[in-house]
Amino acid sequence: MIRIDDDSGLPPFEQVRSQLARQISDRTLAVGTRLPTVRALATELGLAANTVARAYRELEEAGMVETRGRAGTFVSALGDASRTELRHAATRYAATARALGIGADEAVQAVRAALR
Repeated sequence: MIRIDDDSGLPPFEQVRSQLARQISDRTLAVGTRLPTVRALATELGLAANTVARAYRELEEAGMVETRGRAGTFVSALGDASRTELRHAATRYAATARALGIGADEAVQAVRAALR
């Protein structure tokens, strides 16, 4: 479910994009799930179709969804591939931190600071 907060500083397309991205990343929306049509979601949320279309377009550019012509827009398998790449990157980072003599607590603090 997507909610638009009119008092948010984020534009509506970004609210739609970020909420869908979060649902894809946390697997609330599974790979292969068909998203509502642009028009249907726009109507449901009280937004212009172009607003939802922009959110879908940005998700597609990020590889999180794929449009299959008239069949619709579907959650892509990127979420699974992204998690695999993230695990590989974490393994490389841990090896680098160990090689530099950095402890686990400090290494985790560096990651948290980088994510902010």
